[in-house]
Amino acid sequence: MADFLPGYSIKPALTSTSGEVLFTDGTNSVHPNQAACEAYGYTYDKSSGTCRAYVFNYNIGQSLIDENNYVQGANNTTEKGVNNTYIMGESNWVRGISRNNIVIGSNNQVGILYDAGIGANNAAVLGSYGLAQRDGEVVMGGGGDSLGKSQSSIIHLSGNTDDEAPTNILVNGVSGITTIARDSSATTTSFTGFEANVMGVRTGGTAAGNVYDRILLRATGIAYLKADNQSVSTLGSYGTVDGWTAAIDFSGTNDMHLQVTGARDMDITWSCTLNLYEMKV
Repeated sequence: MADFLPGYSIKPALTSTSGEVLFTDGTNSVHPNQAACEAYGYTYDKSSGTCRAYVFNYNIGQSLIDENNYVQGANNTTEKGVNNTYIMGESNWVRGISRNNIVIGSNNQVGILYDAGIGANNAAVLGSYGLAQRDGEVVMGGGGDSLGKSQSSIIHLSGNTDDEAPTNILVNGVSGITTIARDSSATTTSFTGFEANVMGVRTGGTAAGNVYDRILLRATGIAYLKADNQSVSTLGSYGTVDGWTAAIDFSGTNDMHLQVTGARDMDITWSCTLNLYEMKV
């Protein structure tokens, strides 16, 4: 990963398969402006508002890609760039640069940001009107009359800490991706209930205590925009775990994260299973 350039508080984190360069401020994933993009030697695409390492050609190998998808049913759509996808049902849509997905049911969707070439990988959607936006997400669509109106899903996050600084952990372990995507603009009435079961295990460090000191935490609540009502409880612990905690946190324009806090001079590995309950009214 690149170092921060003088005068910039963000730096490149990863390049998607579509050529878009995603940046980080060291904690959160962010989209750079034109100045930051070009300062690191990349090209800024004004039409899509994205920073690009290269322009992806969606037409190259499209016939081969289609052969790698299995689609059964009527009115299903796989956009250019979709690979290794299984669809069984009707009127489902897999978008962007997406791979290794399973969709069973009707009127479901995987991925949302086609213009930037960003889909979702390794996801599964069952039911109807379900929307999978996150890598590794398993979605149960609850039906209704619009996409993502009522659904539940499970995603996994992981990360590491070695001090007491609150840290956003990674969605599906993907470097630089800490934002839990959701429909959270000020013009929507979208609500997200959450139940995060978070385990932390000490693996090293010089502070008091021992390797394999551990804790299991649960953060529960409901969020609307940046407002949330949540509670955090300890389900079990062993050893020296003073100050270890976890909670849902927000940044930017209502971006949602799972944040963990460890302790100084303790190397801690974190793993979270996050259950989401989403509803639009």
